[in-house]
Amino acid sequence: MSPTLIIGLILGYFCILIFISYLTSRNTDSETFFLANRSSPWYVVAFGMIGTSLSGVTFVSIPGMVAGAQFSYLQFVMGYLLGYLVIATVLMPLYYRMNLVSIYTYLEDRFGWWSYKTGAAFFLLSRTLGAAIRLFLIAGVLQLAVFDELGIPFSVSVLITIALIWVYTFRGGMKTIIWTDTFQTTAMLTAVGITIWLISDELNLGFQGIVDTITASDYSQVFFWDGKDSKNFFKQFFSGAFITIVMTGLDQDMMQKNLSCKNIGEAQKNMFWFSIILFVVNILFLSLGALLYIYAQAKGITLPERGDDVFPFLALNHFSAFAGIVFILGIIAITYASADSALTALTTSFCVDFLNFKDRPEQERVRLRYLVHGGISLVMGLVIIVFELLNNDSVVTAVFKVAGYTYGPLLGLYAFGIYTKRAVRDRLVPAVCIIAPLLTFIISYNSADWFWGYEFGFEVLILNGFLTFVGLMAVSAGRIDELELAREQQTA
Repeated sequence: MSPTLIIGLILGYFCILIFISYLTSRNTDSETFFLANRSSPWYVVAFGMIGTSLSGVTFVSIPGMVAGAQFSYLQFVMGYLLGYLVIATVLMPLYYRMNLVSIYTYLEDRFGWWSYKTGAAFFLLSRTLGAAIRLFLIAGVLQLAVFDELGIPFSVSVLITIALIWVYTFRGGMKTIIWTDTFQTTAMLTAVGITIWLISDELNLGFQGIVDTITASDYSQVFFWDGKDSKNFFKQFFSGAFITIVMTGLDQDMMQKNLSCKNIGEAQKNMFWFSIILFVVNILFLSLGALLYIYAQAKGITLPERGDDVFPFLALNHFSAFAGIVFILGIIAITYASADSALTALTTSFCVDFLNFKDRPEQERVRLRYLVHGGISLVMGLVIIVFELLNNDSVVTAVFKVAGYTYGPLLGLYAFGIYTKRAVRDRLVPAVCIIAPLLTFIISYNSADWFWGYEFGFEVLILNGFLTFVGLMAVSAGRIDELELAREQQTA
């Protein structure tokens, strides 16, 4: 495929996003940037969140995992449903009751200043790394498809990618993101549907033929029960549930969209429908993965060793030019849908949690917001460049590894805050939240030797959250009500 054609597609795509940004960012202020004036239609939010939660990782890595992991990822996705139930019934009512802009403000109200800043700092770390890793995927694909032939270095192509996102998000913020995500989710699902149809047409399969072929293949096994296997059902299911709770319910990015709904009822409706649609979409991606490998076998094509390279390799080298165009548009849509909202959420968190935004005049807020938005964009670009030098894992594996170690302290903090009535020695909380991930790494690294061959997978998140919870219990200072009574008696 011609690099000129691909560049034309990218520019045309971004012209649409910039036009949407123009329509949605007129007469905006900080309230619009952060929460879209709390007026977003729930059904638009629910649909747009599909693209945000999936990203280019799902578009490329999930189909590429099928050869080695079959449909076991669906066990992980089943856990999502439990996680979204907890978010809708426990966390979202809490956020709406407190009328929060940044969800980490809860930690200050519950524990104190140090806990609040620690939670917000872990979000900034985790989301910056996670968003950068996701963007790394599309940067690599575009490098392979376009920039290598033009002699443009990877670092330059990354900065171009980041700059394009900044252009259409720096003014409208969340109000723009709600609508660009809707457009990008539509583009992504259309691309997946067309790709499946094109492959099935090549293999002379109708709808029932697709179902029968995938079911009869070696790729369709869903459930695994061996306790030592990283694909074990219970490991996958509960890891999926906890990953969902932290990467959605304790994540400013995903919750910011929910908080932009008119009220808690609409936000909960959004979450329930979103979870159902997401489950179906993941089945679609796994089916696409199986069809890619079946297609390669039927055509005698030797595939790359890395699963992440399979879909791009076939789309750009063995499918028709039209299929290649569909692939490029699909991966651009899903990756930017994730990255643009992450950039907005990171800007929100830094401004609200660290710059005392509410105490500043609006003109100063706008100036600082622009500076923070640009600074975070640059940091994300640098992280992508470093990750390209160091990474050997599947991108989806890297994303969940990062989540396991960086979201674990948030899981422990919120679980302790919601399910206990104990106060903590606030100044000791940062130490607890640093020690817990370090202990998690040591235990995970040695688990096969220490625990009779057991190896940790994505469940390092659960271990990390548990160790944080135990650490908070160790530095707790009694029940909140007892401490308040003691203070009242001292004052009297």
